[in-house]
Amino acid sequence: MAAFRTRNSLVLTVGLFAAGALMYACSSPQPAAAPPRAPELWGDMKSVVSVKELMRDMLDPIADNIFDAVSIVVDRKGTVETEPRNEADWDKVRIGGVTMAEGAYLLKVPRPFAPAGDENNSTGPDAVELSPAQILAKLQKDPVEWNARIEALRNVGLQVLDIVKRKDTKELWDASENLDLACEACHRSYWYPGETPEYYTRLDRRLRDRFKSAASDAGSSSKPSKSK
Repeated sequence: MAAFRTRNSLVLTVGLFAAGALMYACSSPQPAAAPPRAPELWGDMKSVVSVKELMRDMLDPIADNIFDAVSIVVDRKGTVETEPRNEADWDKVRIGGVTMAEGAYLLKVPRPFAPAGDENNSTGPDAVELSPAQILAKLQKDPVEWNARIEALRNVGLQVLDIVKRKDTKELWDASENLDLACEACHRSYWYPGETPEYYTRLDRRLRDRFKSAASDAGSSSKPSKSK
């Protein structure tokens, strides 16, 4: 009987423990459901204009805020030096730096390279520019170069912003030169790689020949005709 009571007690204890565990599991708070994801603040960027239009209407004009900030012009009237001399002048340079640094990254947004129907100067025997399709093919073949060109342009904008903080006119000359180099390197790689030194040599020779021909024709027509 004692053994029977012991077994019954053990079974009862185990049963009570299991019941208690089940009640605890049912009564314990369940983990809260994840809150609904908030809508994205920044959506995917969509282009409005082509690369050609972006350069023409935004990046190229604003670059003049940097290019025109420092200059030396020598003419018959003497020497005229231009440099930022007041806060308004430095504000203009700063606007150029900000727009260049931020605007350069707009070139990372997928967009056509030229407006519809514009094939650049890519046709004919003397074509020196690539067509939009050729530019796109070059970018797709080596996207690392395209991004490197963009970073080079952006770095000039960052350099200009640092110069404005220190109002260092001397370094502004260097930034202007760096901007010119960054622009030309990109243009020569993607837009008009055909404008090589050999191209300009041929063009110069052709212009000289045309000038000589025109001068010869003018000389012969100025001679008095012989009277019969």
